[in-house]
Amino acid sequence: MSPKPGSDFPGVGAGLVIRRDDGCILLYKRVKAPEAGFWNIVGGKIDHMEHSAEAARREAEEETGLSIGQVDFLCISEQRIEADRQHWLSMIYITSDFSGEPQLTEPDKLSAMGWFSPDDLPQPLSVFTRDALRHL
Repeated sequence: MSPKPGSDFPGVGAGLVIRRDDGCILLYKRVKAPEAGFWNIVGGKIDHMEHSAEAARREAEEETGLSIGQVDFLCISEQRIEADRQHWLSMIYITSDFSGEPQLTEPDKLSAMGWFSPDDLPQPLSVFTRDALRHL
């Protein structure tokens, strides 16, 4: 079996904070580790030779069904999740440039979704999401 990023060595990922004009952000509830059952911004691993901003856009479009325009760099997050024995470094971006209505396009990975005010967020939040919110 070949080594797996995040489990056998630190993985490299990208995430995207999708924010509406009213300030609400889109969150999805994770089904699988790391942090199954936690609320999360969209994201995933960066493919070999893929720019992190493109990975964030691609993952967001795959997970939400939205069309994503301009993305801007927000922060870097390091997630060391002892309970799942996972270790990731992630470039996190932000956008309010999107069209369409979000959907649950990957129900095997994400079980619920919603727009949430930063003052009324669901719990628990993933490390990835908490790091992003600190930089908003």
